[in-house]
Amino acid sequence: MLSLGAFAFAAPGMLALLLVLPVIYWLLRMIPPLPKLVRFPAIRLLIGLEPTEQTPMKMPWWLLLLRLLLATALILAVARPLLNPQADLPGKGPLMLVIDDGWSSAPGWTTRIAHAERLIQRAERAQRPVILTGTAPPPIDAPTTKRGAMRPDEARTILRAFRPKPWPTDRAAAVTAIDQMQVDPGAYVVWLSDGIEDEGTPKLTERLRKFDGLQVLLPDQAATPLLLLPPVAEGRDLKVQALRPSADGPRKIAVQASDEGGRIVARIDLDFAATATKGEGVLPTPPELRNRMARLDIETQGGAGSAVLLDERHRRRPVSILGERPTASGQPLLQEVYFLERALDPYVSLSIGDRETVLNRNTAVLLIPDGAAPSASDREEIAKWIERGGIAVRFAGPNLATGNDPLVPTRLRLGDRALGGVMSWGQPSALSEFPANSPFLGIPIPKDVRISQQVLAEPTPDLADKTWARLADGTPLVTGEKRGQGYLVLIHTTANTGWSNMALSGLFVNMLQRLVTMSRGVAGDGVNKALKPWRTLDGFGRLGAPPAGAQILPADANETFKPRPTTPPGLYGDENAQVAFNIGGRVGEPKPLALPGGVSTDRLSEGGETDLSKWFLLAALLLLLADIFISLWMRGLMGRAFRFAKGPGRAAPAALLLLLAAAVFLPAPHAQAADQRPGPPPLSEEQALKGSLDIRLAYITTGDKEVDDLTKQGLEGLSEILRNRTSVEPADPVALDLEKDEPRLYPLIYWAITSTQPALSPRAQAALDRYLRTGGILFIDTRDQHLSFDRPAGGNPDLKRLLNGVEIPTLIAMPPEHVLTKSFYLLSDMPGRWTGGKLWIEAGGGRVNDGVTTVIIGSNDYVGAWAADQRGRGVMPVSPGGETQREMSYRVGVNLVMHALTGNYKDDMVHMQDIMQRLRR
Repeated sequence: MLSLGAFAFAAPGMLALLLVLPVIYWLLRMIPPLPKLVRFPAIRLLIGLEPTEQTPMKMPWWLLLLRLLLATALILAVARPLLNPQADLPGKGPLMLVIDDGWSSAPGWTTRIAHAERLIQRAERAQRPVILTGTAPPPIDAPTTKRGAMRPDEARTILRAFRPKPWPTDRAAAVTAIDQMQVDPGAYVVWLSDGIEDEGTPKLTERLRKFDGLQVLLPDQAATPLLLLPPVAEGRDLKVQALRPSADGPRKIAVQASDEGGRIVARIDLDFAATATKGEGVLPTPPELRNRMARLDIETQGGAGSAVLLDERHRRRPVSILGERPTASGQPLLQEVYFLERALDPYVSLSIGDRETVLNRNTAVLLIPDGAAPSASDREEIAKWIERGGIAVRFAGPNLATGNDPLVPTRLRLGDRALGGVMSWGQPSALSEFPANSPFLGIPIPKDVRISQQVLAEPTPDLADKTWARLADGTPLVTGEKRGQGYLVLIHTTANTGWSNMALSGLFVNMLQRLVTMSRGVAGDGVNKALKPWRTLDGFGRLGAPPAGAQILPADANETFKPRPTTPPGLYGDENAQVAFNIGGRVGEPKPLALPGGVSTDRLSEGGETDLSKWFLLAALLLLLADIFISLWMRGLMGRAFRFAKGPGRAAPAALLLLLAAAVFLPAPHAQAADQRPGPPPLSEEQALKGSLDIRLAYITTGDKEVDDLTKQGLEGLSEILRNRTSVEPADPVALDLEKDEPRLYPLIYWAITSTQPALSPRAQAALDRYLRTGGILFIDTRDQHLSFDRPAGGNPDLKRLLNGVEIPTLIAMPPEHVLTKSFYLLSDMPGRWTGGKLWIEAGGGRVNDGVTTVIIGSNDYVGAWAADQRGRGVMPVSPGGETQREMSYRVGVNLVMHALTGNYKDDMVHMQDIMQRLRR
């Protein structure tokens, strides 16, 4: 590289072409421009006369200078001029880039990657290999990449695939990875740090200092990672807290709350004092607004650490108390409603009234004190409400002790049991530890809580399973039973201080809160249950489908359980109810990076050297166009050229100039260039006629002859069913090779997944993407019977591998009322050769593609059920339903084809009124 202060040439050898300029000058002098042609009729009189002397026309000096400048601009462009060039990298060994890519690296990620690309560019000029390594554990579904020394162009490709991870860095593990790569000790190391300390920092720093050179790049204040903590209920509002690594002066940030659709519903500013690392604020949240909030985010940050997902624990659940409000004249301290109201009012949306009032309200939990014993008709209505998913919590007392109330989870003995007093030999009893099946598991039990009176349960074989809390002597204190979709719970003592002092303790509040939490329906045994991943966050804080291989969140995942590749942050549960698992509160408080003395540090910057090649190419293009126009003008052809440009279908010279300038001056970004894929293959006349004149079912070939033959046979059997039962007359099925065939000619394509299929090439991926974008339906059958789309790759590694690179939308389990269940036949199940596997469709319902799903994924081996021989008999056995199940699988196939051909017309209710009037007539 030739450096001239703030200007340099990356390819100075090309400047030797400037020595050719005299030759170009001489040639231009020797080759004058063509003379102007003037047509004059009398010129015919001079034909045949030879002049005694011929003198060529000379080139004007300004035209000569213009062409010399054109040649100079081209030479300077190929010499790659640089503005503000960076110095060559120290040392002569490879360049090693160590990149922090944990949750804290998301802010300023673009700047970090751009800086790394500039470093790779400097290594490329010096012809030095590059080594890339991250400090966060890779995702479990990450593809295998090359490690160790590699060419700069290879390193640049791998670098563009780097993404921040939604879990902390593990720098100690990064040291082990560096040792395994056996890096040249003469390497020059640049550590692009996130500025956060962790346990492995000293070990990593010590290891990197053993190389020939080390520079640590730190983020600036704007890119300093902030950690948002889960909100804490403060009365009826939410207290929001955020942490920063260091107290570097006053700072204000904004936290926004959004609903499930991404719409912002609330916003609050958090202020950091000049010497504080924690910012706090109270977010006013009325019940209607609080129940809509799905997540909190720090504005302008981005990343999994600046996002907090909210679940039912952060919402104000509608809770009702059966009874009347306490009054001062009625001695409120003796009334049960008073204690229940004081315990729950700050945390829930509370109402008090009779049965009709509270059940007509959208109630999640109903509290029934003993003083408000329901009548027989009330008990019947409450039982129906419980079956629909409600949770009723009853309290014992003198009324329940009479034994005339059947609305209890277990049979009760007549009367009550006194554990203390002048007429009793016993003493008030304490509580024992909560059993493992109890929703109260984990709640600390105060030592001073005593129960002096209770109602006893009759011993039954299932009493132990229904017992959620016991006294020290083993007698049940809380029993619960699942009824339908809800729960019936009985607390065997009163809700006031008549039979115990529990109502005066924090234990009473915690137990009621746990019961309210159960109303979200995550688990019948409370929140202490292992849950499957449902939606997970990526490193940028975007919520999406979990990666293949993600594991369940264990039941004992306390605050010390950190997010990791197997359990990333997100929502765990199912489509009905989820538990939020966030980074905030699970990782330690961020601390600034501590480096030993003598380590060179710098700040990440967006600026750097500027390549001026495109500017010189643009100048050469403009000079070339100017030369063309001048030459046309000197020959008298300018007017003819403009008349030609104004003709029909011609492009104006200005448009051509802008187009060429854009092609040179505005090249596509690297990320877009890397994503370019081949266009569609040329379509033969035979293929076009075959696909457009007839309706045909198509299938993607797998390379497995047995599977392909069975698929063809199955689609032939389905086509015969369609011809016999519907107005659809499909021709023979078509086998598709995505490398050379055009799939957009076919409304429905079937794809059987096998473990031997090779991964799709870029051309095949592009063909499949075009097919899905233009309205085609792709039916994927994994044929493994246990497909689980709690992970969008379905837990099937072959499906994950084959869909890599294809833009598959977010998938959900097909709802019971989806149009696929009624497009021709009315279906309640979707069996194939097997039963039990669900169908998974594109999320969004009618808001996406007018309600027509583009991707359908199943696992029941449908072509195995459709395949029939020449006599119409099934080829493959169908289990467990036999021929009845085969008939239902044919109906599934008919519904699929009708959905592909007619879309969502069954869901279109525009003409329903007219249709009903005709039917009435």
